Amino acid sequence: MKTFVLGCIAALSLIVATPSLRAEAPVNKPAPDFTLLGSDGKTHHLSDYKGKFVVLEWTNKDCPFVRKHYGSGNMQKLQKEYTAKGVAWLTIISSAPGKEGYVTASEANEVKEKQDSAPTAILLDSEGTVGRTYGAKTTPDMVVINPKGIVIYEGAIDDKPSADPADIASAKNYLSSTLDAAMAGKPVTTPWTKSYGCSVKY
Repeated sequence: MKTFVLGCIAALSLIVATPSLRAEAPVNKPAPDFTLLGSDGKTHHLSDYKGKFVVLEWTNKDCPFVRKHYGSGNMQKLQKEYTAKGVAWLTIISSAPGKEGYVTASEANEVKEKQDSAPTAILLDSEGTVGRTYGAKTTPDMVVINPKGIVIYEGAIDDKPSADPADIASAKNYLSSTLDAAMAGKPVTTPWTKSYGCSVKY
């Protein structure tokens, strides 16, 4: 019985401790550098984009919250609008092999073509290293990094935590408000929000 109780206490301690092992996005701090292979077959380093605004977008093609933004064309519109202004947009897939949303490089490119999406690159993070480093919890989960390499926003894409595309029109878009303010030299009034969507399938 004593052994059983001690085992239960140890297991409970592990459950309680586990969340603290995942990092949080370092808002107002330097963005951790990383290296990931892109679906284009090239190796991408975050440091390659220093001097630019950078958007990190966690995605999962099978998540209904992601489908809300891609099926409506909202995500593609944002990608095209801001990459045209010089923003580097990195779409990151942190789903592990065998988990929902996992894709190979060729499958990621097929999805990109089907969706007509326009990120700067699609990055494959199947080991979940970068997702955990940035504390990405949901798809979508958005991070904005300024040209000095500082994280200025992390969280939800907007303030309508639903999977209904009809909510997009009336939503406050945190991503665009962050980019518009920062690119105009104005302060970011909301540097963090709670992201919503499907859990990242680490």
